[in-house]
Amino acid sequence: MTELLAVLTAIFVIYALYEVFATVSQSGDGLSRTSPDNSRGAPQAAPARQPSPPSVTTTPPVALAPAPAKPATTGIEHEKHTNLRNPVTGEISPMPGNYRFAKKWIKEALVQEGLLPKVYKNSELTETLNLKAKEAIEKIKHLEKYHA
Repeated sequence: MTELLAVLTAIFVIYALYEVFATVSQSGDGLSRTSPDNSRGAPQAAPARQPSPPSVTTTPPVALAPAPAKPATTGIEHEKHTNLRNPVTGEISPMPGNYRFAKKWIKEALVQEGLLPKVYKNSELTETLNLKAKEAIEKIKHLEKYHA
C-alpha cells in the first residue's frame, strides 16, 4: 500500500511539473525569455537587424525648443540619499519607508544615535510610535556616518 501511494505521488508531482513548464513555455506575453525548444532556459539571442534602405524623401530639420533653465538653488543643497551604509560592516541597504521594514542594524543605529529609546517589536508599534520612528529615520538619513 505504501509503494502504491509513493508511485501515485510521484506521478502527480511529475504531471504538475509538466503542466507548469508547458504553461510557461506557451505564454506569449513577453515574460518568458526562452523558446519552447530551448530546454536549458538560456536567453535567446536577439535577431539581427536588417539595415533599412535610405529614404528618398528628406524632411527639413526640426528646430528644438531650448532646454528649460534649472531653478536657482539658494543656500544649502540637500542631497537625496536613498541608501544607508552600515559603518561597522559596510552593508548598504535601501532607505526604509516604514519602521517595520527597516533592517535590524538600522533599528539598532536609531537607538545608538539616541533617536529612539529602544528597538520596538512590530506588535508594539502604534500610530504615535510609527510617526516618531519615521522622523528618526529621516534624521538618520542626514547623518554623514550612514551615507552610502
